Amino acid sequence: MFLLRYVPDNSQGLLGISPNRYLLVRTFAPAAAVAGVFLLVFGLVGGWILAGRMLAPLTRITDAARMAGNGSLSHRIRMTGRQDEFRELSDTFDSMLEQLESHVAEQQRFAANASHELGTPLAISRVLLDVARKDPTRDPGELIERLHAVTTRAIDLTEALLLLGRGDRGNLTRESVDRSLIAEEAAETLLPLAEQRRITLEVSGGAARTSGSAELLLRMVTNLVQNAIVHNLPGGSTVTVRTEAHGGTSVLRVENTGRRLPPELVPTLTEPFRRGTERVRTDQHAGVGLGLAIVHSIVRAHDGALDLVPRPVGGLLVTVRLPGTP
Repeated sequence: MFLLRYVPDNSQGLLGISPNRYLLVRTFAPAAAVAGVFLLVFGLVGGWILAGRMLAPLTRITDAARMAGNGSLSHRIRMTGRQDEFRELSDTFDSMLEQLESHVAEQQRFAANASHELGTPLAISRVLLDVARKDPTRDPGELIERLHAVTTRAIDLTEALLLLGRGDRGNLTRESVDRSLIAEEAAETLLPLAEQRRITLEVSGGAARTSGSAELLLRMVTNLVQNAIVHNLPGGSTVTVRTEAHGGTSVLRVENTGRRLPPELVPTLTEPFRRGTERVRTDQHAGVGLGLAIVHSIVRAHDGALDLVPRPVGGLLVTVRLPGTP
């Protein structure tokens, strides 16, 4: 249509050759209009079909996100086909759903166990008070002593739950901490317990600095050393605490002697309210089943790694690796 502007509009046409502009326009314009309409319709329909095929994976991802928003975390997209951006997004979304489902299940299991553990001492206290009310002649000293023990356990459990929640949140006030000094402080605090059970407590190693909460790191080391003492064979046994720095990593190792641990039991020791039934312990230091769970939570909050390895001759070797600082 642009070139037709230069065609003369006379009976002789261009260079005396017919047809002229009028005839060319009348011949070309209808065909051009039909072709334009066809291309427009074909482009719209083809674009709609192509867009539908291209956006179908996004629709599946949207449906999965909507189901997850409604509380269903078990659904997976599991997209097949070529490895493109939608496939990568789908795989990432599936991985996120899997982690969320695992985390929610863990929290639900933890809440159920915590309710059960907290309900037990409260129920015992109520029974003791009912017995005292129905039997005024009962020795009040014995009742007070038992109530004191039950209440102490409930307080310890509550504090452990609060500490565990604080570690899971990860909102830490970080400072430079030397874990060798923390290990010495924890060992000094637990030395009377080790002497009472006739267990040798050894602390060695060099400076191992890291960045984190000194209070939480002290609690982590204290829990590890206390577990190593309590879950040990009384008399002639040893607990070894060693700190060292390897390149950019601060390493803490706590090793104890004792009876052999089944390999299948070790991975469950860091779960809340899981206790090693094969390990030796006394009722005086039965604990609340959150010692290693708190340790695991604190290690994760400090971007570290926790390894539990059963010793072939008995006992457990616990290794905590945290990012080191100069």
